[in-house]
Amino acid sequence: MELWVGCIAGALKDSDYTAKLTGAGFDAIDIEPTRVYTIADARQFLAGEGIDADAIASQVEGKFISAFIRAVKPLEKGCCGPACCS
Repeated sequence: MELWVGCIAGALKDSDYTAKLTGAGFDAIDIEPTRVYTIADARQFLAGEGIDADAIASQVEGKFISAFIRAVKPLEKGCCGPACCS
C-alpha cells in the first residue's frame, strides 16, 4: 500500500512532465503509456485504508499510467558529436 501511494503521490500530469523535460533542454519528447490504471487496480489499496473506491472512482479511473518516457538532448553548440570532439 505505502509503495503504491508513494508512487501515485509523486506523479505528475503528462503536460507538467513534458514541460520539465523541455525546460531541461530535451526535444522529441514521447510518452508511451504501458499501463492505464483502473479503479480495480486501486480497489484493494483504497479499501484497506477505509476509502470507498466506488465513491472516488471517477477521480481514479484511467487517470494514472505507467509509461516509457523518451527524449533527446541536443548536442551542445560547438560540439559536433562524440567522434570528432575527443
